Amino acid sequence: MLNIIKAIFFGIVEGITEWLPISSTGHMILLNEFIKLDVSKEFWNLFLVVIQFGAIFAAIIIYWNEIWPFKKSKSGNPKFIIKKKVLSLWGKTIIACVPAGVIGLLFDDWIDEHLYNWFVVSLMLIIIGIAFIIIENINKRNGLEVKKVDKLEDLSYKTAFEIGIFQILSAVLPGTSRSGSTILGGLMLGVSRKVAAEFTFILAIPVMAGASLLKIVKFFAKGYTVSTAEIIILIIGMLIAFIISIFVIKFLIEYIRKHDFKVFGWYRIALGILVIIYFMLIS
Repeated sequence: MLNIIKAIFFGIVEGITEWLPISSTGHMILLNEFIKLDVSKEFWNLFLVVIQFGAIFAAIIIYWNEIWPFKKSKSGNPKFIIKKKVLSLWGKTIIACVPAGVIGLLFDDWIDEHLYNWFVVSLMLIIIGIAFIIIENINKRNGLEVKKVDKLEDLSYKTAFEIGIFQILSAVLPGTSRSGSTILGGLMLGVSRKVAAEFTFILAIPVMAGASLLKIVKFFAKGYTVSTAEIIILIIGMLIAFIISIFVIKFLIEYIRKHDFKVFGWYRIALGILVIIYFMLIS
């Protein structure tokens, strides 16, 4: 029962931090220091990634009309019409997935072993936080707050691929934040905050699904098993993450209509410093 309550907390944190550019991994690692799940190290590593499935389904539901490529014909014809704009968006999404996908496949185990630690997480929280503040200040000073790419359909394949390159940071360095790296990349490439956020949410669907499936395959390939209690913990975590994600995605899109990302930059810096202080005190 205690593990179920803990899983609810993890689901809440995942649902909030997966979409805000503040690093879900960093928050999950930090939360585990205070309310550690009573599970094996192997299952914890699986839980940390697979709980994202809940967040994925939230993005699918909210952006269903933007990502589903078929619609019924209005002429009464029972056949479906293919939406070319949606196919184009999926093409850009797939292209953006390639850089981080290749790195993830090649170095996933090495990254888990060597980089999933409090020092790397706190360092990247601070660095990306500073980057957000600098980029937003530069844009405001240079009058670039009105971006050249203000609609999702206007995003080019080249820009989508370049955003995907920024996503490598989150694939390699825990604490960077997948949404943080892609949104930051979008802002630097002349994409509006709204488009950068929306493309990040859609890009998350194949990226997070792929990462979760890879983790599941490797888990069972190594001969590990999960108990019924662990399955329940995982399902509860995903369900809570799904519910919270619905609200957080809608909140962020509404928030950035009138505000910039600097508040998240300052939050990241403060959290990174607190993480460093905490682990130095207990070490």
